[in-house]
Amino acid sequence: MTYPDGFDGLFTRNGTDLYVYHAVTHPGWPTIVFLHDSLGCTALWRDFPARLAAATQCNLLVYDRQGYGRSAPFSGPPRTKGYLEREAAVLRGLLDALSLRDVVLFGHSDGASIALIAAALQPAGIRALVSEAAHLFVEPETLQGVRTAVEQYSATNLKERLGKYHGSKTEALFRAWTDTWLDPAFRNWDITPLLPGISCPTLVIQGEHDEYGTVRQVEGIASGINGPVEVLLLPGIGHTPHKEAPEATLHHAAAFLKGLEA
Repeated sequence: MTYPDGFDGLFTRNGTDLYVYHAVTHPGWPTIVFLHDSLGCTALWRDFPARLAAATQCNLLVYDRQGYGRSAPFSGPPRTKGYLEREAAVLRGLLDALSLRDVVLFGHSDGASIALIAAALQPAGIRALVSEAAHLFVEPETLQGVRTAVEQYSATNLKERLGKYHGSKTEALFRAWTDTWLDPAFRNWDITPLLPGISCPTLVIQGEHDEYGTVRQVEGIASGINGPVEVLLLPGIGHTPHKEAPEATLHHAAAFLKGLEA
């Protein structure tokens, strides 16, 4: 089933309700698909997706992965080492279900890793990729960032703030993220071998002060993929460039996407 005028609501895939917002404002133009981070959701992107879509005359799609935001809570066995790879398969199923054949993937953190995996393993219809603060592998800095988040969850109002967006799912999603990344069995997770499968143009964005990863992540993407690469390292910026430096991030992402038309 297709939705020529877009969609806003729960979309059932394989028995699971996912919250999906699909705005078709420029029929015939590409759709930018936004993939949120490990604690994020559609609402936490705020107005960035709409602004980038408007600046590039693209349509947009944002959705909450299972366990997040307005989507159904987690079900089934606990999260395992391959959870990002499984989410890439969910993404592909969603694109196929919505008959989207010309897309740009814009992922942040976990979402960027999912975008890289999807572009590598099932590249059909993916025109370009914007990777913001992606993880290719686990670094000491990543683990320290997760440990700091665990401390903040107990000592600050972080749980309350997340609860405004995730409701009763907050505890489960937070523990799924922290328990997985801090599990010794996850230390050798590494998607670098998948990167040669990526041939689409890619923009790699990272803050130079990213608390969850070093410039090695950026270098790994830039040297690993087969398609053309642009790199944007933002001085003084941490893990969330689209919030900490929205104008610079928007400007460079829009210029990158407009350049695809040349």
